[in-house]
Amino acid sequence: MLETASGEGIVAGIDEAGCGPLAGPVVAAACVFLAPPDATLAGLIDDSKRLSPRRRERAFAALAEAARLRRVAFAAAAASAAEIGRLNVREATHRAMGRALARLSVVPDLVLVDGNRLPVLPVPARAIVGGDRTCLSIAAASIIAKVLRDRTMRRLAARYPAYGWDANMGYPTAAHRSALARFGATRHHRCGFAPVDLARGSAPSG
Repeated sequence: MLETASGEGIVAGIDEAGCGPLAGPVVAAACVFLAPPDATLAGLIDDSKRLSPRRRERAFAALAEAARLRRVAFAAAAASAAEIGRLNVREATHRAMGRALARLSVVPDLVLVDGNRLPVLPVPARAIVGGDRTCLSIAAASIIAKVLRDRTMRRLAARYPAYGWDANMGYPTAAHRSALARFGATRHHRCGFAPVDLARGSAPSG
């Protein structure tokens, strides 16, 4: 584990979900393993993009149980579509990462962040390219962020069924683009993304 190899004490992994969609928030999560994970838990964790929805939910449930037993600590936070439009998706993501870190019940000595750019954080941090495939705490954070964001999009889909968010999670699929062109943009769509900006003039209420 990169966490134990660092020799830095308490190490948190941070990752995000939802940078690429046209709608919905970006969600970031921070995760710390307070004790070495057993083989069952470790075997469930991988880069969230390499897991099926069912496997992600199983891994999330196992992480939640480990958190109940105080073997894991994790927290998540979001930046809204409005915030993404006002700032940009990278800055909004970095703010979500900072909020997730602030919500952790423990203060880490080092933060490992997936990617090649670091947000401004109050503790030492290191960017790890491909960290969700090489670092267990980052992979766990990627699962937490993805599961929570997908749940949010499914809730929103019940209010805005025309856009198919329960299936596309806000990503720019052909069906989503077609719905944007037909029905316009909602307040959960992100300004600054070309298909949204083109449709903004005919937004449905709510």
